[in-house]
Amino acid sequence: MVSHVDIHPSQDLIIQGYLDPSIALSALYPPYHRPYRTATASGPPSSTCPLSMNRYPDPHPPPTRLHHNRKKRGHVSAGHGRVGKHRKHPGGRGLAGGQHHHRINMDKYHPGYFGKVGMRHFHLTRQSKHRPIVNLDTLWTLVSEQTRKNAAKKTQVVPVIDTLRAGYGKVLAKGRLPQQPVIVKARFVSRAAEQKIKAVGGAVQLVA
Repeated sequence: MVSHVDIHPSQDLIIQGYLDPSIALSALYPPYHRPYRTATASGPPSSTCPLSMNRYPDPHPPPTRLHHNRKKRGHVSAGHGRVGKHRKHPGGRGLAGGQHHHRINMDKYHPGYFGKVGMRHFHLTRQSKHRPIVNLDTLWTLVSEQTRKNAAKKTQVVPVIDTLRAGYGKVLAKGRLPQQPVIVKARFVSRAAEQKIKAVGGAVQLVA
């Protein structure tokens, strides 16, 4: 004679064939007490495991002799003081207290960190003033070496240097140009740069 055994109502329904076992799992086990698989060679433990992050520590931690706190062993408080103990963040996290208990540090090493300067400019569009510059001394580096060799042969073909295609917005006059005519295409050109380009027999072509 089988003794009396307490059976969960959902187990009774499973035995009688009225309930799917997979559906009854949620009734048999609360959310944090359901069985979960452990880590196997095929992958990490299941995400349903509430302790999956802490159950598997580093399998190969460094030896004790390589820990930096070995230097503090033998000194009673290990550098953390006898009275206040080693607390979490006594001065606050990050830049907390920059205008209060850390004001001296901020004023000494980071002056001007707090506050505003200047006037407000509503709907500021910086991209309209984006104008990378290129000087005449590096102008010929924007074309290939073969183009430079052909230009040095004094042929009838004049090379064209498109600064806009190379990513530059304005040509300035620093440096000197070789005595070779060249056509420079640019969006903006300074007056001195234009004079130097024309002095070697070249021309400037403005593009939008």
